[in-house]
Amino acid sequence: MRRGLRIIGLVTAAGLLAGCLAACEARRGREDRGTHTSTHAGSRSESRLRVLLDGPKGLPDGISPRPGEAWRVPFRVTDRDCRAALQPAGGRAPQRSLTAQAAASYLGDGVGEQVAVGLARYSGSEAESHLDALAESLSQCQALRAPGGTRLRLRSLPVQAPGDQAVSARLRGRLRGYPYTMDVVLARSGDTLVSVVHTGMARVEPGSTEKLVGAVMRMAGA
Repeated sequence: MRRGLRIIGLVTAAGLLAGCLAACEARRGREDRGTHTSTHAGSRSESRLRVLLDGPKGLPDGISPRPGEAWRVPFRVTDRDCRAALQPAGGRAPQRSLTAQAAASYLGDGVGEQVAVGLARYSGSEAESHLDALAESLSQCQALRAPGGTRLRLRSLPVQAPGDQAVSARLRGRLRGYPYTMDVVLARSGDTLVSVVHTGMARVEPGSTEKLVGAVMRMAGA
């Protein structure tokens, strides 16, 4: 009985949070839409990235392939390092030498489960440089706090990811008082920076996150 009540409570909380997030999205406005290009060639590259996200292949069971709007962190992040590590998954990757980017989110079957994916393409070797900087930011993001009972702490998250480089971490604690997990993976495939955030109010399985990252990395390398 207690388990049933707990599940009902989590489902109710997820619904309330979803409504709150939708309202926040509306207020944030068009400037937060998650893509940026500055040249005609960049527009073609961006279109290609969008095609990859519009028709993802190989996502694990329980994750809908239907893309939604670019993800936004469901609370205000004041720490600079934490903000830098999380923004690329929402379509706000570092701007230096950026030629194209696209971002989308996908819903999962778990309570409050959501997957955020950001792809950002760079000229030269800037993808590698940006990943190095983001890896440092992620390692410095020891805790996230926000008013209303949001407290997340950094934990280790070993993830095997195809591609050239990858770093990962788990932020676990409470979101507005409810259990919450946020897996963060930053990786590189050639000239493309890949960002994945896998969240949920119920347990988020590391194996599921690893499968997600593998699928996204294969898309980025296609």
